[in-house]
Amino acid sequence: MKGCAFNVIIQLRELFNVEGQTVKIDDTVSAEELSALGGYEQYASDMRLLGKIANRAGVVTLSYAVSVTLRHLCDRCSEEFEREYGYELTHTLVTSLEDDGGEYEEDYILCPENALDLTELALSDLRLSLPTKILCREDCKGLCPECGKNLNEGGCDCGK
Repeated sequence: MKGCAFNVIIQLRELFNVEGQTVKIDDTVSAEELSALGGYEQYASDMRLLGKIANRAGVVTLSYAVSVTLRHLCDRCSEEFEREYGYELTHTLVTSLEDDGGEYEEDYILCPENALDLTELALSDLRLSLPTKILCREDCKGLCPECGKNLNEGGCDCGK
């Protein structure tokens, strides 16, 4: 399935209606397009989407992998670095939800117009999967609280 500029939109009408139907996903969204969509991330590479959507016994399931390289500032030392991320995700797609108090609503991806914006979903999945604290390396020493020297580059002589 090839997407258009900015968003990969997948039409699902036939998939929802025909058991055994499968659609393969092999798309790329450019770093420039991702940046234009907003958010706090800085993209150092295109985002790659690989997977499939399948209707098995009337249940439509999206299984895909997302991979991208992001540019970050370390939360401890403020140095810029790049890191590649890759996640495998699975979602159940539905065209409507029964109103049962919203108990299981977050378990499903709602596609009321028989279409799925895979770019939007992948960005949401990526953001939810990222660590809350972004470090350039696991043993980052951070900055000296007195002089601000990056302690990864060596010690400082202030206020020991």
